[in-house]
Amino acid sequence: MSTSGTTPAPASSDVPPRFAEALRELGLDVEVRRFPDATRTAAEAAAAIGCALGQIVKSLIFEADGVPVLVLVDGASRVDVELVRRELGAGKVERARADLVRETTGYAIGGVPPFGHRTKTRVLADRGLLGHAEVWAAAGHPHAVFRLAPTVLVELAGGTLVDVRERTA
Repeated sequence: MSTSGTTPAPASSDVPPRFAEALRELGLDVEVRRFPDATRTAAEAAAAIGCALGQIVKSLIFEADGVPVLVLVDGASRVDVELVRRELGAGKVERARADLVRETTGYAIGGVPPFGHRTKTRVLADRGLLGHAEVWAAAGHPHAVFRLAPTVLVELAGGTLVDVRERTA
């Protein structure tokens, strides 16, 4: 796996204070990697890291009947909003607007980590994440990522394992 172009950063510095605090509270000592170019999209992150697209964790905020919910899915998949709606028993589910994402999580789209958010939200984690030995997630900034075992990531995020990714025909 190529990691050229990365700058290792200690977990306690060079990351947003909210995320650094979450790492401390969870007792996590992870290497946060920063890149000169944004890793906002799963494809950009996978290319920068040198890993498979499916090893990227997308942390997506949806609104279920007006209530924010975090959905974690691998970078090679798309979320099936109808499956999310059924899982939550909601009447309506849609992608959250950028301002709601920032208000809920404290982070901008492209840098939303799977935990360490401003407010506590329900978390759905797609089972597809467990198909990898390690995954990479945003570290609170569009240029920063960290690596973790998917089972640990889901547990720390307080996620419920579900099947919410779109199925290909």
